[in-house]
Amino acid sequence: MRKVTLEQIFTHPIAQKYLGRSGQAHAIAVAEYALAISEKKQVDSDLAVKAALLHDIGHYEWYRDGKWDYDLYRQNDIHAIKGAARAHKLLIRLGEDPQAAKAISLAVLLHTDSYLPEQNLKRDPLQQVVAEADTADEETGGAHHYKTISEQEALKRIRALDNNIVKRMISKVPTN
Repeated sequence: MRKVTLEQIFTHPIAQKYLGRSGQAHAIAVAEYALAISEKKQVDSDLAVKAALLHDIGHYEWYRDGKWDYDLYRQNDIHAIKGAARAHKLLIRLGEDPQAAKAISLAVLLHTDSYLPEQNLKRDPLQQVVAEADTADEETGGAHHYKTISEQEALKRIRALDNNIVKRMISKVPTN
């Protein structure tokens, strides 16, 4: 049973602050990709979509002279490390199951290997889903972080994701 919904995560002030930095439209698109990929790979959709939504919550704004500097970001960024910690703290604060919070946070941590000296990660299935979903929405030069979405549209899509996850959970409940 789900303890925390995407809407609860998305509307929390901490999530709003940091998703605003990394791009709400990108976060939601990655969550939508994660839902589809998780179903194909038979991975827990609830965990996958939560991790996908939060995957960039650790982004820092790498600006130079008031403009986003993609090269500066690529040279110095550790957003996955910061994001894993932020995601875990937020999820626990919201009442998520501790084991689920850990799995989600590890998927946030391992959604990219850009911060590692040797880019050779071995991911579990949940972590692989989040990495694939992120890659599916990437655009050259980090442009995916600058797509825009209205708050109304964002919330509509979050609620649709929540509804789809509940439907999938219900369809998997055995009947006697």
